[in-house]
Amino acid sequence: MPEVSVRRFYEHVKGPLGMTLLAGEPGLGRLLRTGRIQKPGLAFTGHTAFVHSDRVQILGQTELSFVANMTPEGRVKAIESLLACQVACIVVTKGMLPPAELVEGCARHQIPLLSTRVTSSECIRRILAYLDDLLSPRISLHGVLVDVSGIGVLITGSSGIGKSETALELVSRGHRLVADDVVEIRRRGEDLVGQASTLIQNLIEIRGLGILNIAELFGVSATRDHKRIELHIELENWSDGAEYDRIGLEDRTKDILGVRVRSLVVPVRPGRSVVGIVEVAARNFLLRLRGHHAPAELNRRIQEAMQAGPGASPSFPTLGGAAELTEVSDHIEDEVE
Repeated sequence: MPEVSVRRFYEHVKGPLGMTLLAGEPGLGRLLRTGRIQKPGLAFTGHTAFVHSDRVQILGQTELSFVANMTPEGRVKAIESLLACQVACIVVTKGMLPPAELVEGCARHQIPLLSTRVTSSECIRRILAYLDDLLSPRISLHGVLVDVSGIGVLITGSSGIGKSETALELVSRGHRLVADDVVEIRRRGEDLVGQASTLIQNLIEIRGLGILNIAELFGVSATRDHKRIELHIELENWSDGAEYDRIGLEDRTKDILGVRVRSLVVPVRPGRSVVGIVEVAARNFLLRLRGHHAPAELNRRIQEAMQAGPGASPSFPTLGGAAELTEVSDHIEDEVE
């Protein structure tokens, strides 16, 4: 289950939201396990059955005004009923001054009490976005991520196969580098978003040249901070005995954090333009998104030609899939030879 400490949450939001820590610093190690928040107004009436301790608790003007109008004894009882739930943290919005009983109680229970001048609605909206980012499932993969014609292409393969060189040439052709060597990937809903770590952002390693700064060499427009991953390309050394997809009817995918991404295996050998293949793969991916599928169109044409009769087209084997289309390709090559 994804989780984040209140300390990390506080460090993430204290700048954008102008948050300050009022009490409960020893409790910053408490954990948030959900991207949802809670306004625990009913807890002040003693109804604490549905208080979730692993959520950020928001106290706005309505809640604090309700508590302020209580008798001193009732106020202490109401605040204790909330703090007894051992909530992860409490955020007071709109710059309001929390009651002394709340500050003292949070210090005693070691529950972080945070304050911001932002209104409740704006605070909730932004906290939800921050938590969504902090709690997103994450993974780091060895490879490069490049924005090719608007498509986020994740290129993987064994060390030294030419991933960084491919990315460098793609950048020189006008595409944009996102990450080299290590790609940090997080899942947001059904999308995968990749980025470089802060330490190596905009940098690329080329054997023989060393570390290069792409933003300085090609300009800031040659880089991106992050990009949605839509296509995966695995580079592997060419093997004469291996079977490679020659038609394109197979829909191969790669599972990353539970999301299926279209995947291609591209064999590498001297004289083969890997950069051109990656570029065309991205363009072809765009075409397929728009309903254009060249292998399926070829299959349809051959089926129609066969149904038209033997006099209407050359004699080809019956087609039913990628294997049969490969036989057609072999047959054409034999005829040419």
